Amino acid sequence: MSTLSWIIAASVFGGALSVLAAAGLCSLIGASRLPLLVSYAIGALLGASFLEVIPHAFSESKPSSIAATLLAGILGFFVLEKLVLWRHCHHHHCEAHDVQSPTHDQGRSGLLILIGDTFHNFVDGILIAAAFMQGTQVGLVTALAITAHEIPQEVGDYSVLLHSGYSRKKALVFNLLSSIATLVGGLLAYFILSELTVWIPHILALAAASMIYIAVADLIPGLHKRTELSATVQQVLLIGLGVATILGAQLLFEHDEHIGHGHAVQTIPGYERR
Repeated sequence: MSTLSWIIAASVFGGALSVLAAAGLCSLIGASRLPLLVSYAIGALLGASFLEVIPHAFSESKPSSIAATLLAGILGFFVLEKLVLWRHCHHHHCEAHDVQSPTHDQGRSGLLILIGDTFHNFVDGILIAAAFMQGTQVGLVTALAITAHEIPQEVGDYSVLLHSGYSRKKALVFNLLSSIATLVGGLLAYFILSELTVWIPHILALAAASMIYIAVADLIPGLHKRTELSATVQQVLLIGLGVATILGAQLLFEHDEHIGHGHAVQTIPGYERR
């Protein structure tokens, strides 16, 4: 197979595999445990943002510039959510901002998570392409590491979509559509790699902004509706489990600097770590 064929295959099957694995895990847990998945999703989203995405972006660009992008992203997602709320109330004559369903949030957080996930998948495609351009073995190892690393976050994303009122089928379809961004990133990187590298840290910052905003603004407030001690302890433990899952995946697949995201980034011309 040619290098381009490997990039296309790894981007398509890697993205789809992580989404399908996450959907399968959520199906095994069951819809009745959706509140548990929401708590886990909060931990996974915050863990991915603060333990992986933001440190990676900071290491590849000027911290003040990344911080500004992160702030702009959070404010931008706030405005976007306001627009979604306005559209929902305008067309359905509701009071979504005053009375929210206990089971979903009119699709707001689901839309935001899809936008952020698309940014993240796009960057994954760039990293996969960069690795395959160094060699097939490097590309395969990198693609495997990225795919496995994405599964815990995809579980969180899938849970957020269910929490937003999406059916299991729609949540799966939209997550699969979002994974197409991996292929787009891979193809663009193959043809214009050097022009894309300067944007990678800022794209990552936007992805992190979406995850932080969803976890803090949309999901955590819902947990406060249950104030009993047992529920609080359960929520804290599940949030911790979500963070621990991201940390465990990070330690497992990034212990060697020549494997995974770190190696892929280091192979991009003009994108050496600062």
